[in-house]
Amino acid sequence: MITAEGLTKRFGDKTAVQDVSFTVRPGTVTGFLGPNGAGKSTTMRLIVGLDRPTSGRATVGGREYRKLAAPLTEVGVLLDAKAVHTGRTARNHLRAMAATHGIPSSRVDEVIDLAGIGAVARKRAGKFSLGMGQRLGIASALLGDPHTLILDEPVNGLDPEGVRWVRQFVRHAASEGRTVLLSSHLMSEMAQTADHVIVMGRGQVLADAPLEELVRAWTRNTVRVRTPRAADLAAAVAGADVEIVSIQPDLLDIVGLPAARIGDLAADRGIPLHELTPTTGSLEDAYLALTGDAVEYRTKEIS
Repeated sequence: MITAEGLTKRFGDKTAVQDVSFTVRPGTVTGFLGPNGAGKSTTMRLIVGLDRPTSGRATVGGREYRKLAAPLTEVGVLLDAKAVHTGRTARNHLRAMAATHGIPSSRVDEVIDLAGIGAVARKRAGKFSLGMGQRLGIASALLGDPHTLILDEPVNGLDPEGVRWVRQFVRHAASEGRTVLLSSHLMSEMAQTADHVIVMGRGQVLADAPLEELVRAWTRNTVRVRTPRAADLAAAVAGADVEIVSIQPDLLDIVGLPAARIGDLAADRGIPLHELTPTTGSLEDAYLALTGDAVEYRTKEIS
């Protein structure tokens, strides 16, 4: 279990993280989301002792990371896949890490195979592609067979097969009762992977909820209807809690009524329907609604 209690971190006059509290529980994949500059990476660094909090406390399994006797065997961390000795081969990099914790060479071979880097294990890490560097970083995180995994953008640079492998691996790790904290900017991937989501913005926690609950709370279900009698249908479904948006002369988006009710109202009035498509909100929709006012670096919309 990972616990953050009132974490605050200031760098001079800039507050990167402000009074952040949450719990990452074992047996689930917890997604960690937020715009650039939201404080995610700083929070992860605070959890694993790379930065000291200005105030507050973070623990893993009830203890601060710096007090763990054998960190590699308790917490697997991927924060920066490029943080390797570029002159060493992948195998020697992992062997050097293993030696610090008395981990046998056989485990090095296991994680090389597990991460799919056997073909490049004898190549220098400095010559690795972005994707292979990520796989080496993941292998490093898995080296001690830890109960807790903290992975910052683990699918960055991976091909589709690698992305699927990470998804399957973290799901399997959670099913074994491990604690998994996973950050990613790929909303579609996170939607398939995470059970629970923590969203940060401007250094604070904006949401902390099961994924499905968060999507329900921050999105709306819409029914798209195509009919040559759009005006008649709009009049038939109108109500205090119904929102109707005209997309085209024969196309409406209706919020506030289920598709079955819209179909019944149309049938009662003899209104032909050429399309009746219910759509549900996505994690991306919920994320954008949550973080709309917390984006530090905003791009210009293309019209």
